[in-house]
Amino acid sequence: MRVKIIGAGLAGCEAAWQLAKKGIESELYEMKPKKFSPAHKKEYFAELVCSNSLKAERIENACGLLKEEMRLFDSLIMQAADVSKVPAGGALAVDRDVFSVFITGKIKNEPLITVINEEVENIDTDAFTIIATGPLTSDKLSENILKLTGEKNMYFYDAAAPVITKESIDFEKVFYAARYNRGTADYINCPMNQEEYTEFYNALINAQTAELKKFEDQKVFEGCMPVEVMAKRGFETLLFGPLKPVGLVNPKTGKDDAYAVVQLRQDNQEATLYNMVGFQTNLKWPEQKRVFSMIPGLEHAEFVRYGVMHRNTYIQAPKVLDRFYRMKEYEKVFFAGQITGVEGYVESASSGIMAGFNMARMINGEKMLEPSSKTCIGALPLYITNESLGRLQPMNANFGIIDSWSERVKGKAERYRLIAQRSLDYLKEELSKQ
Repeated sequence: MRVKIIGAGLAGCEAAWQLAKKGIESELYEMKPKKFSPAHKKEYFAELVCSNSLKAERIENACGLLKEEMRLFDSLIMQAADVSKVPAGGALAVDRDVFSVFITGKIKNEPLITVINEEVENIDTDAFTIIATGPLTSDKLSENILKLTGEKNMYFYDAAAPVITKESIDFEKVFYAARYNRGTADYINCPMNQEEYTEFYNALINAQTAELKKFEDQKVFEGCMPVEVMAKRGFETLLFGPLKPVGLVNPKTGKDDAYAVVQLRQDNQEATLYNMVGFQTNLKWPEQKRVFSMIPGLEHAEFVRYGVMHRNTYIQAPKVLDRFYRMKEYEKVFFAGQITGVEGYVESASSGIMAGFNMARMINGEKMLEPSSKTCIGALPLYITNESLGRLQPMNANFGIIDSWSERVKGKAERYRLIAQRSLDYLKEELSKQ
């Protein structure tokens, strides 16, 4: 029995890995290097095309909890993250190349996984299949999925942030610090006074943006909004978002009196590259150079990657999928990754784990692992397949979708810690029965 997995991104690789752990063979189809999506540039699997951050590590953060849950499944993505980790304060950030090379090597050296470098255009609903083509599903396969799911429109857009060289930053004007001194001081902070921010803001909202295909159909996901779109919502909007200055004490002055602060996060293990946190953008490249060079400390910044905007694809899961990421109409076909409506690297990988794990159990004639809202890894599929939602909007990991703590607890952090510990204890017990 062989499973056909379409797409060697985070979710597809996790699904293949889980199947192999259960003794199930799979064929992993990846169209690279014969064909690349608009955002992918390298031949490696699980390429990170937006941020290099997998978000918070603390289990008091829902994404941190999700990562710990994934470790209980022997997650391949978490193995890669541990090997490729770079300093990022309280977040888990990785060296993109080390991360992807590790995963590619593991997949290609697993005897139960056969890699086939071909583009898949059609889906055989009579064959065991996991569709993990991600947010950049090719046009031909997208058309086939549209027919399969009955959806008329399943597109939205998001954007990637620029990356600059560390040596091009003016360290006379910037400082290292972590917000509220949480974790180590790994972020480079670029402070602005009110006059500098005003000039930057006016330049940003008036800068030229790149033309999008089918722009009239654009749907921007709130969690990955272009910085110029966010800025146009109001003069102070950025001050409560990616440029918020609170909790950042400048060690040079001992004060936290900046009007706005742009943060830079380490992007590779050598610490030679930094990305601009929250600066996903659709500005034209010359405009990015002009406007972002107005930020103090970045006057002579060398951009090794400009921000880009690209199409993302997702299905209406409440209509199409059950709680196992399995199609309601075709029980041999599962979906995994951002195409399901989960949003984020870790969330996508977690759906690959669940799809691969439960397909293996189904093939082996075993009872599938029921997703539980006591856990983050279970709450995600339960949320996105909830028919009462109406039209689904992509969802990140968050404590709002996990069962709350029934007893009164002082402090949000402590309440989240208790919920997280309950989740891990529950999942350990359930997996011990498998």
